[in-house]
Amino acid sequence: MASPSLTEYDIIFVGAGTSGGVAAGRLAIADPSLKILLIEAGPHVKDDEAFVQPAKCLSHLRADNPVFKVHVSEHCEFLGRKQVVTVPHVVGGGSSVNFTIYNRAVASDFDDWEKVHENTGWGAKDLVPLLKKTENYQVADGKDDVHGYGGPINVSYGGIMTNVGQDFLDVAKEFDRTRIITDDPNAVTRTTNDYGGNLTRSDFRFIDGKTGKRSDVAHNFVYNNQKDTGLEVLTGTFVKRVIFENKRATGVEIVPNLRFQPNADATETQIIGAKKLVVVSSGTFGSPQILERSGIGGKSILERAAVKQLVDLPGVGENFQDHTSLFVPYHATPDSDTLDGIGRGDPEDLKKFGDQFWKDGTGVMAHNGVDAGIKYRPSPTELEEIGPEFKKRWDEYFADKEDKSVLWMCQMSLLLGDPLSVPARKYFTMGMFVGYPISTGHVHIKDGQNPDEAVDFEGAYLKCPEDMAVIKFGYKRSREFARRMPCYEGEFVAAHPEFPEGSEATVHASAKPVPISAPCIKYTAEDDKALEAYIRKFVAAAWHFIGTCAMKPREKGGVVDNKLNVYGVEGLKVCDISILPSNVCANTYSTALVVGEKGAVIIAEELGLKGV
Repeated sequence: MASPSLTEYDIIFVGAGTSGGVAAGRLAIADPSLKILLIEAGPHVKDDEAFVQPAKCLSHLRADNPVFKVHVSEHCEFLGRKQVVTVPHVVGGGSSVNFTIYNRAVASDFDDWEKVHENTGWGAKDLVPLLKKTENYQVADGKDDVHGYGGPINVSYGGIMTNVGQDFLDVAKEFDRTRIITDDPNAVTRTTNDYGGNLTRSDFRFIDGKTGKRSDVAHNFVYNNQKDTGLEVLTGTFVKRVIFENKRATGVEIVPNLRFQPNADATETQIIGAKKLVVVSSGTFGSPQILERSGIGGKSILERAAVKQLVDLPGVGENFQDHTSLFVPYHATPDSDTLDGIGRGDPEDLKKFGDQFWKDGTGVMAHNGVDAGIKYRPSPTELEEIGPEFKKRWDEYFADKEDKSVLWMCQMSLLLGDPLSVPARKYFTMGMFVGYPISTGHVHIKDGQNPDEAVDFEGAYLKCPEDMAVIKFGYKRSREFARRMPCYEGEFVAAHPEFPEGSEATVHASAKPVPISAPCIKYTAEDDKALEAYIRKFVAAAWHFIGTCAMKPREKGGVVDNKLNVYGVEGLKVCDISILPSNVCANTYSTALVVGEKGAVIIAEELGLKGV
């Protein structure tokens, strides 16, 4: 069994993911004498091409990828099937495997945390400076006061603008004249509803514009800060539980993860002490499990798992949220710039684009496949198209918050999915997710002893009709874009609805683009039924899991307070996006970074450290 170099540290972070890695790195720099241990269930990623090269993110969608832990929701009566999701176990967490999409939350998202959920210090005025602190905005140095220009995480255009992305923006300009194409859809403090990108360059990514490498937490907060500090990383190791003395956290009990320590003794455990603080940073799936195995949670959950209750905190594991997503594939013309060959592992593409990447950091290997997108806030006419199921939700949640969008939609120069499961050719995908789903689920332990045991997981995707209404609109709207794009060569029929015979909405494996001025497809009631059946079959996770250790008042189901302290105990915090009390209409990497920065500031203040 792998063991750390010491038996006691000042601070232990349980999870070396995005938020935990940021906080640990900041604290290590502020006080190099601090002994800080990051415990990670998965392996290292240092200088590994599968994690450094952005286009290799497609390899992480393959079913045989060992760094992903699979969770299965058994409660999907809304879908009529099980829902499978995956969670990365690697140093850097999601920042090491995601699609590097630079997509910030909007101001009202942060302000909701402060005002609606009563978390002083978590509003936009507090968090925008931390967003700036994290980033180095290579897109336009000194552009404005909402971006940062000296942080460790680089933001750039990436290595190429694909012709598929150009097609999307060209269609947007002519087909949707009610919206504009903006060069900055991530200003936070301004309203959204424009197409991100511009007519000569693509949208922005967490990619170093000079080297083409992924801008992740592992290489920019953890590995680079280990020299001359007390920061240590222990990989391939589960934390079974937090150790308490009189309700104060004093350490953790660790066991080997046999997937990455196959020769270890599964029954061997070790106690590692923490003199100052234990920070649980294992994500929306991992963090509630650790709390529950430590005796913190709802009575019935702990009794079922044979865990003695230390603190009655029924909010643990509740409030699970994700962005209900749909990724709709189309056939692309042979001259389309796509990442499909890289995803399949084609030797010719790997060599061609790999050589270019290592030469100057450009090309398809320095790309994530996403050139443009939009946070879609519907017009009154489009609200009518979404349907009456959504009206109450709009009136209560969106109408008076002009920066909130109901749908995120983008073009992707690839087939999003296991690239080995489809015929070898070029594809593009229209991706979309519901910005603020109503549906919520849970994550709870079944076994109080084994950290690798399957969990009781309810994803609750499409539990509420409002979410179905939005994603139906997204399919229809995005299809109108797709069939007008010059790269369009038909639908990948196996992953589209089976519309009734003779329907105007019928899909075609081989087709030519229609003119910009062509009428939109009219869907009948029977078509809508077929579309709903298709969505239930194909709706997917966005890997934007949040909420299971929510930061809100204890009496309202909260798990941590605004200083990230777990209610009912001392010396224990949670620092990851499981603390988010409500959602953001954004990919969650940016938000996870700001949670890590805020956590570092909070911990530094409590320890009396300067310069964080």
